Amino acid sequence: MNRIRKSDGREQGAGRARRFAALVRKESYQIVRDPSSILIAFVLPLILLFLFGYGVSLDTTRTRVALVVEEVTPLTRDLAASFQASRYFAIVNGHDRREFEDDLVLGRVRGILVIPASFASDHAAGRHPAVQVIVDGSDPNTANFVQNYAQGTVANWERQRFTEGVGRSPAIAAEQRFWFNPELTSRNFLVPGSIAIVMTLVGTLLTSLVVAREWERGTMEAMMATPVSAAELLAGKLLPYFILGLTSMTLCVLLAVFLFGVPFRGSVAALYALSATFLMPALGQGLLISAATKNQFLASQLALITAFLPAFLLSGFLFEINSMPTVIQWITFIVPARYLIPSLQTVFLAGDIWPMFARAIAMMLLIGSVFFALAARSTRKRIG
Repeated sequence: MNRIRKSDGREQGAGRARRFAALVRKESYQIVRDPSSILIAFVLPLILLFLFGYGVSLDTTRTRVALVVEEVTPLTRDLAASFQASRYFAIVNGHDRREFEDDLVLGRVRGILVIPASFASDHAAGRHPAVQVIVDGSDPNTANFVQNYAQGTVANWERQRFTEGVGRSPAIAAEQRFWFNPELTSRNFLVPGSIAIVMTLVGTLLTSLVVAREWERGTMEAMMATPVSAAELLAGKLLPYFILGLTSMTLCVLLAVFLFGVPFRGSVAALYALSATFLMPALGQGLLISAATKNQFLASQLALITAFLPAFLLSGFLFEINSMPTVIQWITFIVPARYLIPSLQTVFLAGDIWPMFARAIAMMLLIGSVFFALAARSTRKRIG
């Protein structure tokens, strides 16, 4: 009797394995036959990566500013040469600020740097001479940049003159050091962050569209009429997209390192552990959207609104979370990309920091389990 039970158990296990393999094979064939799957998984990520790698930059260099020297003296000429030698400014020279007022209003220059006529006399008398910085406040980021780098240029000029023994002692200056990204190159944190955006698209958008298509065509109901359990059905459908998401991520990482020159200081194990964990809430959310809508158009709209836009805007990718209103900060805790993006940036630029990764993995697993529970409840096969 026990031998018969063991034989039946082995046959049932073999049957489940065959059914699961058939589901995975069927879903894999569907991915290969569907051009939209290849487009979303490989072509769209390449476009996004090239946009963030080449087209989008938060680095402000060679900003066009006007330099007004009201009285030409050896001292003001020397300071003007420091501004002209700066790699952060593209200088337009003049002797009267009024000739650049229209240019500032029309955006042809981003600021006006004025070395006043009293600069040399104030410097000779021991008074701290001032350089006036006039900027367009409608663009706060550029305005702050022009102001800060103008002050830095003046401070460097004073320090250089003191070193050469021709100037007075400069004010105490802070020495800045930037860890992990010393050149402050925006590409080095934009490209790793964009990989999370790509995985959101592949995991959530692609899954929601494909499963919703089966609901529209009626093939999902046909599959639920077979002896396949809900767990087998969900796992069989999602495993190919899980592998597809990791493949797309691998392609993006290779491009980031070898094409864009982003340093990779962490381990491959940490990279795949974080990426594989992130795909759980991404795939679960896509499955839940498809089960709730059963319509490709609605599924695509919901995927963009509830997955892509939060990953882009509420994850810290472009905007600092601590600068957001408190209510929005609380909302970001349920955005999976909030945990993946800083982790990927850390893997690339700093290396393996497992306490940080462990917290991120735990939060993504928690969000993913909620999505899968809701998705399984929506797609559960009802017997009888």
